[in-house]
Amino acid sequence: MHAEEKASDFPARVITVSDRSFQGVRPDGSGPALVALLAEEGYQVEPEAAIVPDEQDQIAAALRQAVADDVALVLTTGGTGFAPRDVTPEATLSVVERRCPGIPEAMRAVSLAITPHGCLSREEAGISGHTLIINLPGSPKAARENLGAVLPALPHGLTLLRVPGPHDCAKSS
Repeated sequence: MHAEEKASDFPARVITVSDRSFQGVRPDGSGPALVALLAEEGYQVEPEAAIVPDEQDQIAAALRQAVADDVALVLTTGGTGFAPRDVTPEATLSVVERRCPGIPEAMRAVSLAITPHGCLSREEAGISGHTLIINLPGSPKAARENLGAVLPALPHGLTLLRVPGPHDCAKSS
């Protein structure tokens, strides 16, 4: 990471997508795990994950609010599988202006090295305004593993997205 690429320069928000956690039936495990991981990395992360139900319009509204609040990095956790109510990717695609396919590709590659079920993840990532949105699985373990696959690259990407001026992308990390 170069001097201008510090995680501490970027505000972050975690959004848990789960009907059961939203209803208070099941504690949210993934949201707090991601908040802790981002805090360890030095991000200006909000201390608690927001929780929304598996409703496409409510997920999209939470994402749009994060963009309006000028949050640099938004992580969602949950709703990326094959179940009928797993609509986080669709909500994300309705909000982003530009997709970032390398991010979910890297995350799926890490998952596939652990389980053949990794290919079933429908995670998306994209940019809306100056905000990077990344979908992660709902399992705390899988969410941490997937984020770990891309975490080292995020400060550079966020710098390119949010910090004006020329950037030397040819420098090695």
